[in-house]
Amino acid sequence: MPLPHLHGRPCGGTVDVEKAGRAVELVGKALPLFRAGKPIMKPDGVDIPVLYLNFAVDRLHYDPGRKMPLPKGCPRSSGPFDVEGIEEEVEGILGKAQVLPAAEFREPENCWVVPVAWRSFVVIHVRVSADGEEIVPDYGLTEEIRRHGL
Repeated sequence: MPLPHLHGRPCGGTVDVEKAGRAVELVGKALPLFRAGKPIMKPDGVDIPVLYLNFAVDRLHYDPGRKMPLPKGCPRSSGPFDVEGIEEEVEGILGKAQVLPAAEFREPENCWVVPVAWRSFVVIHVRVSADGEEIVPDYGLTEEIRRHGL
């Protein structure tokens, strides 16, 4: 049985190479302004919110035992963690991060997703409006960090 189309219009009219290029360029300009938020302890590891202009754009999965980020989609490891100094370590990781020269379009969200890598790992995805002009916050994560006073 085919799945029903969730949206009334296909994304073909929204998507073009120039808009994707603008999205990638915008994230490249904004990357030096990204900051590490306070660590969020999860039962299976540590997440670090990545902030831009006081809004979260994504969460970076972090392995405190190895003092390094984990790639997107990688299961975290559990255990007791010392979060002392993690923000500074993640600031250093963000300083070495690079925007990959491509963007994915996500129709349900009507936005571009630009991958950001540290070494050979994609560590965060940054959402950019369909026109390539604005970074779109991760509203759920922003709410979570504000609710918990992080």
